[in-house]
Amino acid sequence: MKRQKRNPSDRAFHKGYVAAMEGRNSESCPYEVASLHQEWVNGWRQGRQDYWSGFGPAAQAQRIANL
Repeated sequence: MKRQKRNPSDRAFHKGYVAAMEGRNSESCPYEVASLHQEWVNGWRQGRQDYWSGFGPAAQAQRIANL
């Protein structure tokens, strides 16, 4: 087996972070399950904060890799 499946909450956080970097709003969350929705919103908030702090594309890619 090459890789194990990702943790769904980690994946939701990552997807929220990427959505914020792409400029989407927090209402575009695709998750209906409360715990996954909250993780997506947490990722979106972190991504929005990094975007406002002026993180460049290289810093964003490194941040995503570390998540």
